[in-house]
Amino acid sequence: MSIAPLFTPLTLDPVTLPNRIAVAPMCQYMANDGCASPWHLQHLMSLAMSGAGLVMIEATAVSRRGRITHGCLGLYSDACEDALGAVLDQARRVALPGTEFGIQLSHAGRKGSAHRPWETPGGSLSGSDAWQTLAPSTIAHRAGWALPQAATEEDLDGIADDFRNASIRAARLGLKVIEIHIAHGYLLHQFHSPLSNTRQDAWGGDDERRMAFPLRIAETVRNAASGIAVGARITGSDWAEDGLTVTHATTLATRLKAIGVDYACVTSSGIPVSNPTVANAEDEHPSLAEAVRRESGIITRAVGMITGSQQANDLIESGKADQVAIGRGFLDDPRWGWHAAFDLGVTLAYPAPYAWAAPAEWSGLQNRST
Repeated sequence: MSIAPLFTPLTLDPVTLPNRIAVAPMCQYMANDGCASPWHLQHLMSLAMSGAGLVMIEATAVSRRGRITHGCLGLYSDACEDALGAVLDQARRVALPGTEFGIQLSHAGRKGSAHRPWETPGGSLSGSDAWQTLAPSTIAHRAGWALPQAATEEDLDGIADDFRNASIRAARLGLKVIEIHIAHGYLLHQFHSPLSNTRQDAWGGDDERRMAFPLRIAETVRNAASGIAVGARITGSDWAEDGLTVTHATTLATRLKAIGVDYACVTSSGIPVSNPTVANAEDEHPSLAEAVRRESGIITRAVGMITGSQQANDLIESGKADQVAIGRGFLDDPRWGWHAAFDLGVTLAYPAPYAWAAPAEWSGLQNRST
């Protein structure tokens, strides 16, 4: 009897994951000067036994200046490293067999110095709580947001050093995957997109030069993270006439693969546009991932409103993606992986304190919608 494709192993050299399910990196905004808090302890311990083969830690700032908010997780100091290490130590103690942890490294650029999403008012911070943000060009993220400074060569050298140092810290923590954030309107996406990068130097002016800084960072991380899988979250489309398209994404993925990046997670949007060319961008993500996978040959992850086990399995079985990332689904159902295994006829190694309770007979597992 063949196993459901969703539950077959996936190798991201040099790590082999037990299945094709990843917990998507989800910002929690609950850190203290970048340091993981008790919130992260419960959050990651819960996800560790979710049944996902890979748990991606949220977008993690490589510098204080690179945070989105004062609550963002960071990996830029010994204190940050120690706090996250303590959380990971406990999460690994309860993780299902084979579960691995990865981290998404990011710099917010012009989206930084912001309020937490649920705070009022939203948008940019003001007064003593605010900091000066950096971007490729002096273009605000949105109307009413603070104007960023255009990054100098010295700034860019410093940012590259920050990514290198954070990668070294991630390796010391025993993380098996590092994902570089080149999407969702953050700094590396800002450099890649013509909507936010109007430079006319080595870092902007045409498609090739707009890719240059993201590729520099990818190479920096790849060189610093020996023995660790390195991936990138990339933008499949800005959904604007003059923005990035799936052709740009495929070109970037091809170049990333050439420098040793192991996979691409394909998402979209993040640069605000007045008249987006699609009504619901997340509905388009699987087709973007399929195109990138087909044209570049890189291992590809699909993400965005993947909710059902059969839907996820079909994406793998059809060849549209090699892996799926699920975020909100795991917040709603922290045992999503267990339930998907039940739906698809796969047996997981449940934790002993739970296994004796015959999970196949638990309320909610029978007649579930897939």
